[in-house]
Amino acid sequence: QVQLVESGGGLVQAGGSLRLSCAVSERTISPYIMGWFRQAPGKEREFVAAAINWSTGSTVYADSVKGRFTISRDNAKNTVYLQMNSLKPEDTAVYYCAAGDGGPVTNLGTYAYWGQGTQVTVSS
Repeated sequence: QVQLVESGGGLVQAGGSLRLSCAVSERTISPYIMGWFRQAPGKEREFVAAAINWSTGSTVYADSVKGRFTISRDNAKNTVYLQMNSLKPEDTAVYYCAAGDGGPVTNLGTYAYWGQGTQVTVSS
């Protein structure tokens, strides 16, 4: 059972930055597709970013965050990050880290393991 623990959420003004962390219980995160999703109040959970292949650096981003968010990892710490810059009020949501074995990276069903989420609030 893979366990994921997010941290780093908080309140930030529009235009600011936050870095979310996702600590993974496995010895290595290399075999997994790692994704970030978010869910705003009253809305469905949506895809934000994913790392498909750590060796090639293959990543995918939602159009709404492309150029502002970056997914990365620290192998030594078994941790995945989501660096969020130029934050907007519409980025306000609970952010979830997820791990999967394979499949379409934008689909929730691809991911078997989920963290508990961390709240990000962007004020205008």
